[in-house]
Formats: sequence, structure tokens, C-alpha cells
Amino acid sequence: MKVVSDLVAYFDKKGQLSSRQLKKLLQQNFVAPDAPTSMHDKCDRTGAVYYFRITGVSEGQVWGTDTYTRDSNIGAAAVHCGLLKPGETKVVRLTVVPALPRYLGTTRNGVTTSDYADFPHCWVLSAI
Repeated sequence: MKVVSDLVAYFDKKGQLSSRQLKKLLQQNFVAPDAPTSMHDKCDRTGAVYYFRITGVSEGQVWGTDTYTRDSNIGAAAVHCGLLKPGETKVVRLTVVPALPRYLGTTRNGVTTSDYADFPHCWVLSAI
């Protein structure tokens, strides 16, 4: 599944997959596994793209706003940024991005995130 996921990410990043094509691939469960709780072991390469089936949760440790540290709870971050409601499940794109000098916590959509100073690994979520 990893090879297929990498190929889909490659063609999506190059703009060679339409939203319709991407959604069709993702709905067939060939590309989007269930999300891990955090990206603790998957954030070493900036620009890496993952597609995960994520279920929103209202509790869990999250650091940052819109850009989240590697160890943040993915389901809680998805609710915080407004992509999911608690208990709702969707396929979401997660992109590893360059580190920020500081991560500011906020409260949104019933989830409170925390501040964190300089941290070398982070990611953002986006809808498909």
C-alpha cells in the first residue's frame, strides 16, 4: 500500500490527478489507511504527503494551530482545524511542512491546543 500511496501523492503534487480521480482512488481503500495517533515516526521528510482515514476526536494532546507538531493527535487536530467533527470519519491529506520557530495554541471547534517553542517536525491537514 505504501508504494501506491507514494505514487498517488507524487501525481497529486504535480497536479496530474483531478479531485474526482483522487477521491475515487481514496474511496476504494487502496491508498488511505487508518491514521496513526500521531506522526511520531513519519515526519522526517519535508514535503511528504500522506492520505489517511481520520476519525475526529475532541480530546488529545495537540500543539500549534493549523501547523501542528509531529507528536500532535491527528484526530483532535482535524477537529481543531475544522476538517472533521468528533466521531466523523473522512480521508484527509496530511503534508509534512518546514518547521516553525514557534507553535501557538488556540481553542477552536471545542479543541484546545497548546503553545510550543521551536520543534523540528510538523505537518498540516487539508481536505481532498
